Amino acid sequence: MAYTLVFLSLSLIAGIFGFGGFVGTSASADIAQILCFVFLSIALLTLIVTLQSKR
Repeated sequence: MAYTLVFLSLSLIAGIFGFGGFVGTSASADIAQILCFVFLSIALLTLIVTLQSKR
């Protein structure tokens, strides 16, 4: 469950940089948006695997 929180916090940080406008160039914002979705999908996958293993 700890890995899920780590990837969720990383995706939130990348989302702030990608969608919040803290990054100056558009290329950096695009990379941050891609990282946001990658980390969100990893967090979701980790959560599913964790919940399945507890059964």
